[in-house]
Amino acid sequence: MARFRPHSLRVGNAVTNAAQLTLRETIFPLFLVTILYFLWGFAYGLLDTLNKHFQNTLGITRTRSSGLQAAYFGAYPLASLGYANWVLRHYGYRATFILGLTLYGIGAFMMWPAALKESFGGFCGATFIIGSGLGSLETAANPYMAVTGPPKYSELRINIAQAVQAIGTVVGPVLGSYVFFDETGDSVNALKTVQWVYLAIGCFVLCLAVVFYFSVIPEVTDADMGQQADLTHGINGDDDKPFWMQYRLFHAGWAQFAYTGSQVAIAGYFINYVTEVRPNTSSALGAKFLAIAQGCFAAGRFSGSGIMKFIRPRWVFLFYLSCVIIFCAASITQRGNTGLAMLTMTLFFESVCFPTIVALGIRGLGKHTKRGSGVIVGGVVGGACIPPILAAVADRRNSTAFAMIVPVMFFVTAETYAFAVNFAPSYRDRADKVGKGIIADGAASKTDIEKGVGDVSEEESVDDKEVVYQKENA
Repeated sequence: MARFRPHSLRVGNAVTNAAQLTLRETIFPLFLVTILYFLWGFAYGLLDTLNKHFQNTLGITRTRSSGLQAAYFGAYPLASLGYANWVLRHYGYRATFILGLTLYGIGAFMMWPAALKESFGGFCGATFIIGSGLGSLETAANPYMAVTGPPKYSELRINIAQAVQAIGTVVGPVLGSYVFFDETGDSVNALKTVQWVYLAIGCFVLCLAVVFYFSVIPEVTDADMGQQADLTHGINGDDDKPFWMQYRLFHAGWAQFAYTGSQVAIAGYFINYVTEVRPNTSSALGAKFLAIAQGCFAAGRFSGSGIMKFIRPRWVFLFYLSCVIIFCAASITQRGNTGLAMLTMTLFFESVCFPTIVALGIRGLGKHTKRGSGVIVGGVVGGACIPPILAAVADRRNSTAFAMIVPVMFFVTAETYAFAVNFAPSYRDRADKVGKGIIADGAASKTDIEKGVGDVSEEESVDDKEVVYQKENA
């Protein structure tokens, strides 16, 4: 079958069996989607550097500079719960990818006039459009990674893709440290470099949108997700309940809000923190330390993905988020290289939290998966709400280190979901049901297997499960 050819964006609601694709069949589409992860990682890493850069070049406070984060992440719920989710449900994943890339390109081009006018408001407006595009991409990319291929590897797939996204967050601060700060210092002339960087980004993403338009990639419909939920969670599973009764989903959405907002707040004011607690540290050097910390973040995602091959993802999630709270709390009181190390370790353990919340939160939603993904991705709006709180506390106390108490408190609320998904049976059972039924200690009975609620042996094929599914729906 040709990889590229013109074809309709409307996919309907037929069963495509995307969850039953082989590894070889998923390599090409998942490779294309993984490129998107790098793009929004790069944009996010660049945003953290621009935050401090605009404080210096435009003479604005930490609280006002948080407008960049507010514009970027404030666009996410509008996309994930609004227009992007509508396009996803009515046209499919490929159309949503094209929409997101187009918006991203338009926002990148708008950075040019904003830089010419030296307008912080203009930068915020362009950043809002970029956030709209990236919110659209994330609304589609996360569930696509989770459901395209065997369900038992969904956390692994999405964590690997998010690891590539983390590489993008490293490249962004590195570029910022050498271009935005070093080349022209902290002068307003440095804004000219912003124009050229975003011009290149805009050209690239619009070319990528054309590639997606002609690409032949498997679609995952609501019918697919309903079938998969019946096979893994039983005929009368959670997907048969009304959407508003999916309370575990909304708990995951809150965890995403609290976690993402805290992560964004820490990264956005990482350079402020380092320049304050570590004597004689310039903004350029602080950006390099941020790049190192983001490198640890990327390493944490790769290592976390490897650990998930042997340990249940929910346990890895609980351990990593607990370490995040410990190290972030330590950064409040520590100074010098010790404080820098504590905050760097915080980023390392943040690594697996976001993608694991997505994968666990949408498990078993069946026909509600696309809407559920919108709710969880909409939780990213925490990145618009929590950084201004941290900035206000930092300005009031004149201490970014003290203000780290804000993300610590939100991390604690996010950990309620980590505890629930490990110790509450209703959460744990749904999280453990994958392509081979529920992963439990001890074998399930034949009757349980046929109901889709028990272990299925290694020898049972996908065709066998399809026969069970067809019998139950006869």
